[in-house]
Amino acid sequence: MTGFVSFVGSGPGDPELLTVKAIQRLKAAEVILFDDLSSGPILDHAGSQAELIGVGKRAGRASPKQHHVSQLLVDYASQGAHVVRLKSGDPGIFGRLEEELVALQAANIDFEIIPGVTAASAAAAAARIPLTRRHSARRVQFITGHDVDGVLPEDINLAAIADPQCTTVVYMPKRTFPKLAALLIANDISPRTPALLAESVSTEAENFYRSTLEELAEHLNQDPGAAPGLILIGPLAEADSNYVGDSPEVS
Repeated sequence: MTGFVSFVGSGPGDPELLTVKAIQRLKAAEVILFDDLSSGPILDHAGSQAELIGVGKRAGRASPKQHHVSQLLVDYASQGAHVVRLKSGDPGIFGRLEEELVALQAANIDFEIIPGVTAASAAAAAARIPLTRRHSARRVQFITGHDVDGVLPEDINLAAIADPQCTTVVYMPKRTFPKLAALLIANDISPRTPALLAESVSTEAENFYRSTLEELAEHLNQDPGAAPGLILIGPLAEADSNYVGDSPEVS
């Protein structure tokens, strides 16, 4: 009998941000393949019968190859197991979900995708700011700070990031942000553009560093640190806990 794979979003790290459905799948799973950022207290929801296998990838560290992770999913499900692939944040946002789906589809293994709280939403909530605003941030976009080789992608749409009415969230940004900032400034984006670094969002080590495009690049160039993080660029990145927001709409 062929098994089944549940791709489960674990959110940014706080187990209280797990969905009810995510907890149900963790309790029922026979095998759980988990990312580094999905470990710790989140795995406390796993059933006692579950085999736990760490397959996380972290920049600058030895990590399982993607084809190996995909093959593990196929192998366990082919043996009839209910497998949970536990991904940090939301599975569909910079989580290498596509490669794993292709492998399952090629093996005729069924699956489901259970969304999770992505780090961008969690960071904005923890910083007490919205990601959008009617008059100054009408659009939000997520980009990645590195490609499959760990370097800044060559085809980044700099004009889109320069949009003054857009909030840009850069995932996995810390090592490549100095180069990205230099490109943006060279393309006439103000070095004073607000930028917010959010690290270890929703965990006890959570930290925010409010700055500007230029100054944050200098800071990270000196010491990117090891904590996982993302960067918000745009009109709301400078807001603090005293942010009030727009007046309510009148219908």
